[in-house]
Amino acid sequence: MSTVGKAVSLLEMLGRGAPETALADLARRAGFDKATTRRLLVSLIEHGLVEQDETTRLYRLGAGIARLALMREAQFPFLRMAVPVVEQLAAETGETVHLSEYSKRGLISVHVIESAKANRVSVQLGEVLPLHATASGIAFLAFTEEHVRAGVLAGPLPAFTPYTIGDAETLAEHIAAARARGHSTGSQGYEEGVLSVAAPILGANGLAIGAIAVAAPRVRIQKGDIERHGASVAAAARGISERLFGRLPGRKRA
Repeated sequence: MSTVGKAVSLLEMLGRGAPETALADLARRAGFDKATTRRLLVSLIEHGLVEQDETTRLYRLGAGIARLALMREAQFPFLRMAVPVVEQLAAETGETVHLSEYSKRGLISVHVIESAKANRVSVQLGEVLPLHATASGIAFLAFTEEHVRAGVLAGPLPAFTPYTIGDAETLAEHIAAARARGHSTGSQGYEEGVLSVAAPILGANGLAIGAIAVAAPRVRIQKGDIERHGASVAAAARGISERLFGRLPGRKRA
C-alpha cells in the first residue's frame, strides 16, 4: 500500500466509530507499526486533516476535512441540490431514503434520512455500496459506461446474504430490467429483510453519477408499494439531475 493509501486508510478509520481514537488502537486496526502510524498522523496533522487532543492525546478528524468538503461542494453542489429532494421523498414515502455518489472507489452514501418508524432500515454515511448487491448499485450500472458495467459483470460478485446475485447472467438481467423501467429493485441482496428501490442520477452526458434509493423492511412492503416507490424515486432522481444540469434531452444509452 502506498503512503497516500495508508494515510487515507487512517482517515477512514477515524471517521468510523468513536469520535476520538488512541494511537495504539489505530495502529492495531490498520495493521501498521506504531512508528509508521505516528509518522502518518503527524503529516496529516500538519495539513489540518487530523487533530490531537493536547490532554488525552487522542486523535480525531481535523477541520481540514470539512474545508475540503466545502471546497468540493462549492465547485459541484451535489448535496445542496439533492438534499431538498431527498427530504421530500422521505416525507412522501415514510421510509429511509439514501443518496449516493459514484467515485472510483464505488458508490458512496453521502446523505441519509432514516424513517421515523421503529422498524426501519439504517444506512451508514460514507458506506461504499456494492454495485451488484444493492438497488442503488444496479440502478447505477444500468446507466453507466460500458467498461464500468463490464468490469462489475466480470466479477468477483461476493455474497452478503443468501439472496445476493452471484452470477453475471442474472446480474445482467437485473441491469437490463432497471434500464427498461428507469429504476431498479433489490430484495435482501445486501441485508436480509430489506427491500429497496433506486433510480440513477444522471450527469449532463446522460450517464449515472449517483443514485437515490428508498429502503424499507420487507415485511412492511404491500402490493403496489414497489411500483409506487419506484415511480417516486425515479421522479426524485430526475429532479436532482435537473437541479444540477437543467433538463436533460434524454437518457443516453451506454
